[in-house]
Amino acid sequence: MSSHGAESFLRLTIGVKQGPTISRYPKRHARKFGSRLPPGWSLAIVDYYTSANAGADVATARAITTGRIPSTVRLDETSTYKSGHDTVNINPGYAFATPVFGGQFSVGVTIAAGTQTVELDRALTAIVGSTVITRRVKEIDTATGFGDLNPLAQLRWSSGVHNWTTYVTGNVPVGTYNARDLANIGVGHGAIDGGGGYTYYDAKKGSEFSVVTGATYNLINPNTNYQSGVDWHLDWALSQAVSKEIYVGAVGYIYHRISPDSGPGDHVGEFESRVIGVGPQINYTFTTGSVQTSLNLKSYWEFDATHRPAGWNAWLTMSFSPSEPDSDKPRRPKVTK
Repeated sequence: MSSHGAESFLRLTIGVKQGPTISRYPKRHARKFGSRLPPGWSLAIVDYYTSANAGADVATARAITTGRIPSTVRLDETSTYKSGHDTVNINPGYAFATPVFGGQFSVGVTIAAGTQTVELDRALTAIVGSTVITRRVKEIDTATGFGDLNPLAQLRWSSGVHNWTTYVTGNVPVGTYNARDLANIGVGHGAIDGGGGYTYYDAKKGSEFSVVTGATYNLINPNTNYQSGVDWHLDWALSQAVSKEIYVGAVGYIYHRISPDSGPGDHVGEFESRVIGVGPQINYTFTTGSVQTSLNLKSYWEFDATHRPAGWNAWLTMSFSPSEPDSDKPRRPKVTK
């Protein structure tokens, strides 16, 4: 399983733990996600950091779902919600050499640990006779612990420069979680996500384009009786090798909750959310003996957000895998005089 598999469900889990506030979106897979892997074990270590903020709609939802205000109350428009999250993810995987349904089968799991800090600034105005009373409460909550487990199974098929993939992943809710806390590392409920993608990869030219799309079905949270709606997501990545070791490019994603939230614990309404993110990426790859090591840095700036915080996030990934054949590595174009 590539490091992009680790990223895939990470943003999913960070989203759902907030109930309706940070809508779940998996920053799914980037470069060469559909391409075949060298058979054998791989390991990715991903440091994910995000900083986001939102207005009164998200602040109200968080205050209601954590029991800070009654479900009939709405906060003033000056209320805000801010969140910062830093997580380290360990992602071991194994790619099989024996074909399955004519393709390459790989499995893996993501184990995470990190910290989140949430600031909820609540403003509530009441009118008593001719008197206007405004009360403001600023609360900061920090959580540190282990995240949920995210298994992944994937099939890949290749034909020349064309590569196709299908995958299934999920969330096993074993991480640090408390329904009344603003900050959590786990999400408190299970989920399953599946989809497919395509990668165009010309190894000789060092050119690549990938797109992956899928949907996430969220199980009900037994702690809150709240069930998030179905999420649709699309990720893309474009890259070009500028030398044998370095490539640069762009990445992006689209997230949209396509069905309303529900359940006996849903006191905030449908809360269908969306967001778009785009940004740059750079990668450095080198081989030592039989091991290929890659360092990747990518960042996203979010916009067009509805019913969820928006900001920026960055992913620093170090991955180790069996070295690829030299024929698969990009080459400089030959210059003749």
